[in-house]
Amino acid sequence: QVQLVESGGGLVQPGDSLRLSCAASGSTLSGINKGWFRQAPGKEREFVATISKTGHTYYAPSVKGRFTISRGNAVNTFDLQMDALRPEDTAVYYCATGRAILSSIRDPNMYSSWGQGTQVTVSS
Repeated sequence: QVQLVESGGGLVQPGDSLRLSCAASGSTLSGINKGWFRQAPGKEREFVATISKTGHTYYAPSVKGRFTISRGNAVNTFDLQMDALRPEDTAVYYCATGRAILSSIRDPNMYSSWGQGTQVTVSS
């Protein structure tokens, strides 16, 4: 089972950028889907972005054009570049891995390994 650790969260102002990173240990990230989800207070965990095992990327409509998911520069990492942040992006962000088929790639229940989460707060 892969272990995941997120880093890079923080407090920023609207319009700022942040880069989250997810580091994996215990298993390789190749051949599996790698995703980011978020959960705001009082809300359900929601899909943000995924890079599939074939390298295709998928985004939630609310972040498309502002967020970019990619393999990290370091081995066994993947990142989420977040630009033009908005107050509504405030949430705990989680990275996750799994082997979902394409039709279920946005479903958090299809991801078996999760990080502990990192807080992102966007406020003026």
